[in-house]
Amino acid sequence: MQVRKAVVLAAGYGTRLLPATKAQPKESLPLVDKPIIQYTVEEAAAAGITQVCIVTAAGKRAVEDHFDRTLELEMALHDKGDHARLHEIRRISELADIVYVRQKEQKGVGHAVLQARDVVGNEPFLLMFPDDVTVADPPVSRQMVDVFEKHGGSVIAVQEVPDSEVEQYGIVGGEDLGGGVFRLNTLVEKPKLEDAPSRLAIVGRYVLTPEIFGILEKTPPGAGREIQITDALAELMKTQPVFAYQFKGMRFDTGRPLGLLIASIEIGLRRADIGPGLRTFLRTLPLDD
Repeated sequence: MQVRKAVVLAAGYGTRLLPATKAQPKESLPLVDKPIIQYTVEEAAAAGITQVCIVTAAGKRAVEDHFDRTLELEMALHDKGDHARLHEIRRISELADIVYVRQKEQKGVGHAVLQARDVVGNEPFLLMFPDDVTVADPPVSRQMVDVFEKHGGSVIAVQEVPDSEVEQYGIVGGEDLGGGVFRLNTLVEKPKLEDAPSRLAIVGRYVLTPEIFGILEKTPPGAGREIQITDALAELMKTQPVFAYQFKGMRFDTGRPLGLLIASIEIGLRRADIGPGLRTFLRTLPLDD
């Protein structure tokens, strides 16, 4: 079955980026010259997604406004003859059919996913966390969809992490099928290092079958009184195969100040218009301790 829809989670408080996120959604913070969430929607569109459901919450109006038309701005750019920026502004609103649903209470990732059930319907869908910005060719989401179409089961993106970070992630274990694909038999949320089945950590890209919604409805709250998506995935594995995919590419956790800064430098260096100047500046820095 073709994956045509994506769910993007944008309802969190963004406390790790305070005070910048006190009055501004973390998803709207700039990464070079685009808000973080735009990279996510562009990745979805590049993967062949035609409808994106963004799960928002109170105080997230800026996210919705960003993907809307702004006729006054378009007219101003047109009158100035700034056709390049006019084209870019219009392109943003045409990336995909974007709809919004609200998570009215902070009850965890699983609860946020449930809010998109009526939009997704009985179809497989791509689940994306905008905090995780990826750089890859083909896009990570396209790689994930290809694995789903080949193996016919839900797919979780994973990345190998050092021992010191194992307790910060959900960790998977399973049979290595080759090509970076693993058929899962275990999934542990933030295990102690000695209890971890591997060093493969779950990151913010999934392709999920629609059966996940029924399981999430019955999943009791776990840590922090939140409904955990990992608990639902562990239950899903009892009735259908679930795979992990060690994707090809780079991933940045922009939900943390250091991760956002590193992503800005890496992506900036790849830009033809600002990369040379940034590289020249970085060479002037006294990097010795």
